[in-house]
Amino acid sequence: MIGAAAAAVGLGSALGFAAPAVADPDTAFTNELNTYGIYGQKDYNAWIGKITCKRIATGVDANAFEAADFVHNQLEKDSTTEQAWQFLAAGLRTYCPDRLPILDQARQ
Repeated sequence: MIGAAAAAVGLGSALGFAAPAVADPDTAFTNELNTYGIYGQKDYNAWIGKITCKRIATGVDANAFEAADFVHNQLEKDSTTEQAWQFLAAGLRTYCPDRLPILDQARQ
């Protein structure tokens, strides 16, 4: 699981930590998820990304492992752990970039 976290953090570094500069962040988020093989309804995936940020901000998920577990439980049953971490990293970059350090903490 730590390997998946490191991969997600490394991917975040490679892609940059800034949220995509487009008029509709939900569309940009969906497009990024599609590159990871994560599909589904745009509004639902955006809601999961946003609620994950809220769960982290309010302490419901105390760390990235808990947040990734929450995300994984919301994805389709055949989704991988790696996809859950990719979703988490994309969601943080898009909807709450101030929470990105949680990924670095998971890598340590």
